[in-house]
Amino acid sequence: MRKWYEEEGEYSDVVISSRIRLARNLKKYPFSPKLSEEQAVALNHEVMEKLEDIKNESGTYLTCSINHMDEISRLSMLERYIISPIMVEKKQETGLMVAPDERASIMINEEDHLRIQSLTGAMNMKKALEEAYKIDDYIEEKLDISYHNQYGYLTACPTNVGTGLRASYMVFLPALDAAGNMTQLMNEAGKFGVTIRGMYGEGTKACASIYQISNQKTLGMSEEDIIEKLDSVVLQVIHQEQKRREHILNTNFSVLEDQIYRSYGVLKYAKQINTKDAMTLLSQLKFGEDTKTVTLEKPNMIFRMMMEIQPANLQQKLGKIAGSAQRDQKRAEYINMYLPELIK
Repeated sequence: MRKWYEEEGEYSDVVISSRIRLARNLKKYPFSPKLSEEQAVALNHEVMEKLEDIKNESGTYLTCSINHMDEISRLSMLERYIISPIMVEKKQETGLMVAPDERASIMINEEDHLRIQSLTGAMNMKKALEEAYKIDDYIEEKLDISYHNQYGYLTACPTNVGTGLRASYMVFLPALDAAGNMTQLMNEAGKFGVTIRGMYGEGTKACASIYQISNQKTLGMSEEDIIEKLDSVVLQVIHQEQKRREHILNTNFSVLEDQIYRSYGVLKYAKQINTKDAMTLLSQLKFGEDTKTVTLEKPNMIFRMMMEIQPANLQQKLGKIAGSAQRDQKRAEYINMYLPELIK
């Protein structure tokens, strides 16, 4: 089954994914921070019952109760971008409805009663938005959603009032990172109502030069305005990253090529490797593939590997909780086995 991270598209050398999240709340319940435990249980039950037939091209959505899962299962879904960090930590009754291909999901009782999520690979926000709207339309046929004629959709956080829309691009910026330009870029983006955050969004740090760029405000703006402004900023970031990559290739190609091949050798033959080192080396290999410095037998595998070597996903493969040494060994074995061959 083809997943979102296996898609190619416009600017896929820089943009890993496009994501839409829509915040929605039911009229009959208080906002999630004010829900009693009984209300939280009732909310989850009602949503899953009313939406039981929801499906996409890959089939009917799968359902589960997040807070009743073990920590490894919750974290593995976070690592695959199915749920948010809030869902991992929340103790109150929370639920999830997710399409089999993981491109679309509905988080129940996150910060809001419902968080609709749609993901596509590369820079294809239009497709992500269309899928999110389909889900939203289906929900509004089944449930009574909280909406104000003047303010729009009402949400737990005031910054989401209006459209309730958060659009974000996941981007790979190794050249700008290496040049030390990210702090300045973050400050400049903020002037345009756009924020640049770490790999898993708010409150997380960047890893392997992967960042999320998203809109900050929704009130007083249409969905089209939000995405147009975000696209404008992201296109500027893409241009700066590509320009910096050209500079590196023109001035330090032999050094870059040597570094990429060394990274490949370590990844291919290491017997133990921790997450940070593996992500750094995979990032260098991805940079080599994206700039056509090297060619891999199976293209577009690197980001998938980045997700699958994360601690929780590795422990799921092992079927048990494992210490760091065992994880490092398992990570190396996985990379040795699945790293695509170089085409010389």
